[in-house]
Amino acid sequence: MIEAMIRDIPDFPQPGIVFKDITPLLADGPSFTAVVAALASGHGPVDKVAGIEARGFILAAPVACKLGAGFVPVRK
Repeated sequence: MIEAMIRDIPDFPQPGIVFKDITPLLADGPSFTAVVAALASGHGPVDKVAGIEARGFILAAPVACKLGAGFVPVRK
């Protein structure tokens, strides 16, 4: 189910690279909810969840909410 929501964009941003487009997954409420639940499961209590750069921000913030933890955006 989840893998089918991720599109491959070949040769982006340069030849030989396959970009994984997660926007269809983010646009589908049940799939996005399932991913957040899976990422949040199996962890003990945490104080903070760090999200690295753009896609990390998108996924880590709702995981932090689900865990009742704070969110820390990490940039280069």
